[in-house]
Amino acid sequence: MKVMIVVTHLLGTGHLSRALTLGRAFRDDGHDVMVVTGGMSAPQLDSRGMTLFGLPPLRSDGTNFTRLLTESGVEADNAYHTARVTALVKAVESFQPQVLITELYPFGRRSLATEFDAALNAASALPKRPVILGSIRDILAPPSKPAKAERADDIVTHFYDGILVHSTESVTPLSVSWPVSERLAKRLHYTGFVAPTLPQPHPDALGQGEILVSAGGGSVGQPIFRAAIEAARQMPNRRWRLLVGGTDAEARIDELSRQTEETSVILEPVRPDFRQMLPRAAASVSMCGYNTAMDILQSGTPAVFVPFDDGKEVEQGLRGQSLSGLSAIDVLESQALSGDALAQAVERVVADGPRAQQDFGFDGAAQTVRIAKRLLEQRT
Repeated sequence: MKVMIVVTHLLGTGHLSRALTLGRAFRDDGHDVMVVTGGMSAPQLDSRGMTLFGLPPLRSDGTNFTRLLTESGVEADNAYHTARVTALVKAVESFQPQVLITELYPFGRRSLATEFDAALNAASALPKRPVILGSIRDILAPPSKPAKAERADDIVTHFYDGILVHSTESVTPLSVSWPVSERLAKRLHYTGFVAPTLPQPHPDALGQGEILVSAGGGSVGQPIFRAAIEAARQMPNRRWRLLVGGTDAEARIDELSRQTEETSVILEPVRPDFRQMLPRAAASVSMCGYNTAMDILQSGTPAVFVPFDDGKEVEQGLRGQSLSGLSAIDVLESQALSGDALAQAVERVVADGPRAQQDFGFDGAAQTVRIAKRLLEQRT
């Protein structure tokens, strides 16, 4: 089976990370996988055994997802967008997938609707139309007006065979964040949560007893890192390891390093063995993106979440609320973030101790493969 996954991550790397997790599940089941990525390079993510095809890359201007920038930081013009559309359509036509999966669209990425619609039309015009599926996380950014939900419904009805909701309906139904119409409900497939297999703890014991502070793979989270440095001053008996992401990580680390004098803080770029470090850590401090939440739920590591809420972002706050009732998890709103507040929150979750590992249904990637195969078999 030939599987194409189309994804553009604009701020952090969460969407790409989840798409690659799906890709690895298809790869491991013996399928030919192409991931078409339209965001900035993220070499720390594992794409082995798949074809990774990059469009001319884009990123958002902070949380302004309507102003898209090229790698050099200038606003993408019509010619740049046209080049992306051309490359994407050619990829669809040459690869000729039997299954086409779009990440987030049409429930988001409306600023890239032209290229996604072009890919959907190109796929529909292939000699053998592929099974077309949408891939969405547990919680979406709610539509700001009914017309946006109606337009998404129209696109789903016209193009899609199914929408993969990467959660468990009993835990987080899509209706928590998105109006589920009757016609949309007919196409929903709950997969369970999508997460890589929990790795063995780090063989070199990295992370042992540390406070691990992360903010994803994008250029965000500087307030969390600054607060962590101040919190570290109040907890001198704990080593704090700050993992800084983004293409400007080196400059951001340099800025932060000026504040770390007389602290037990290690500053370094994001690292691919982070998930191996997590089970050994005393606690994690992070935002509350989908992939990070899955890491915390799987590992049982005590955690303080600082949900990302810049602009009109509400997704992480909703997810944080849903997890705040679990033991050894604290949620600290960004407006309340300070060194004192963070130190107190870390002390609380460490005192609560590690949680017993629970099975929240983390086989969403394997279940996605099963759903796609079943829908393709039904067509043939």
